[in-house]
Amino acid sequence: MAFSNIMDSNSYSGGVATDPATEELISARERMLGPAYRLFYERPVHLVRGRGSHVFDADGVRYLDAYNNVVSVGHCHPRVVGAVTRQLETLNTHTRYLHEGIVAYSDRLLATLPEQVDQVMYACTGSEANDLALRVAAMHTGARGVIVTGDAYHGNTEAVTAISPSIGSATTIGPHVRTVAAPDSYRYGDQVSARFLADVQRAIAELQASGHGLSCLIVDTFFSSDGIYPDPSVLGPAVEAVHAAGGVFIADEVQPGFGRTGEAMWGFTRHGVVPDLVTMGKPMANGLPVAAMAARSDVLETFARGVPYFNTFGGNPVSMAAAGAVLDVIADEQLVANAAHVGAALRDELSRIAAAHPRISDVRGAGLYVGIEIVAHPDSKTPDRTAAHDLVNAMRDRRVLISVCGSDGNVLKVRPPLVFSMSDVDWFCSEFSGAVAELR
Repeated sequence: MAFSNIMDSNSYSGGVATDPATEELISARERMLGPAYRLFYERPVHLVRGRGSHVFDADGVRYLDAYNNVVSVGHCHPRVVGAVTRQLETLNTHTRYLHEGIVAYSDRLLATLPEQVDQVMYACTGSEANDLALRVAAMHTGARGVIVTGDAYHGNTEAVTAISPSIGSATTIGPHVRTVAAPDSYRYGDQVSARFLADVQRAIAELQASGHGLSCLIVDTFFSSDGIYPDPSVLGPAVEAVHAAGGVFIADEVQPGFGRTGEAMWGFTRHGVVPDLVTMGKPMANGLPVAAMAARSDVLETFARGVPYFNTFGGNPVSMAAAGAVLDVIADEQLVANAAHVGAALRDELSRIAAAHPRISDVRGAGLYVGIEIVAHPDSKTPDRTAAHDLVNAMRDRRVLISVCGSDGNVLKVRPPLVFSMSDVDWFCSEFSGAVAELR
């Protein structure tokens, strides 16, 4: 079976003993869903209930969820549950009927974005939103060429699979796609912005020479699947180069958006750039399938006047109710500030632990998004995929859920719900310190 970096660096592969009930459930899942699906961890976790930043398995054992940005305001937040329940009891239909919900939510969402980004379209998943953004960019520019980072993930439709190299060798990067190295500030330091700009300029030249032309640069503004690189200096010059060449910039905010960085609502804000298109999904409605593409109306115009758009479930009243409740919770519970405060405490404590263990060579991030670089030897920056995998599974056995990312699968990915608390930091760091002490 082909290896996918994003799917298989922390996936269940069998052979590790679990209890009979779990084995039976795994077997039934594999029999009916087929081999394309993946499970986390050497010993998969059977979750049945969640609240806030904690989840519970079938035996009632409590885990600390330090991974899920989907339920960004916490598992089963009562305000989201209440909003969904009330709307589901009243009406749920599609956007070809008038309904106040989608208009009211759009007004609130656009108010969080730069004034130039003034229109929004809805879908169900981040994959669909990115697919739509590619279509809009191509029609606006009259070109097809796309620039992505070397281990990017932008979704699973045919169009976005072609711009998602992290999916692995089973998929084919499109001939209209050029990759650039992620802005690895850990290894390149002060040179990272210049290197990233040079790579983007090279890719632009290649696309123009090939006849594809330049349609867009699309990046996750935290470079999440590439290894979590938060340096805010890298995007500005690259976006200027893209605009100068007639392309557009698509900010994929599916992971860094909705306050995760602790500095602003959107990841691109940290970079001081205004995107032409912004895509969002996962945390938008705390687990309900909602996604959107926000756009500058001048960029959207060619597509919007030429292509009638309809998405049966995108922007339905129940989804809009959930998404509105998420905005309420983010504001009322001051979750952006919480991400900044608790995230800083988490990184400080992790840095203290790292100082005593040289194979933990870098702790980086912003807000409640942290990458922890694991290397093979204290005197090198050589990635250690095996040690990172072992730490992820050791944390799982200690009832703390994290994952990995990066082209070498060696960066621990810590991305908890935004309601993560100081007591959660204490729990996380206590178990992490113990897991690191046992690292071979």
